[in-house]
Amino acid sequence: MAVDAHGMPVRVLITKGTRVDCKEAIHLIDGWSAEALFADGGYDTNEIISYALSAGMKVVIPLKRNRIRKREYDEYQ
Repeated sequence: MAVDAHGMPVRVLITKGTRVDCKEAIHLIDGWSAEALFADGGYDTNEIISYALSAGMKVVIPLKRNRIRKREYDEYQ
C-alpha cells in the first residue's frame, strides 16, 4: 500500500500471501510524484532505491544488516 503525507492510502496492490512485498514496490511508486520514499528495511533493495532516485525522490529506508554495498543513511532525518 502506498500512502500520502497524511497516511491516507493512494494505491493498493493485492497479491498472493507468499509474494514478497519488495517485489511489488516499484508497481506502487511507478508514475507517482513524491518528494521522498519512506519505507522499512525490507524495501532496502538496489532496484527500489535506484528507481526512486531516478524519479527524483529522497530515499528514507534503513539499511539491511546484510547489505554488501553500504549507502548513506541518517536514521534521524
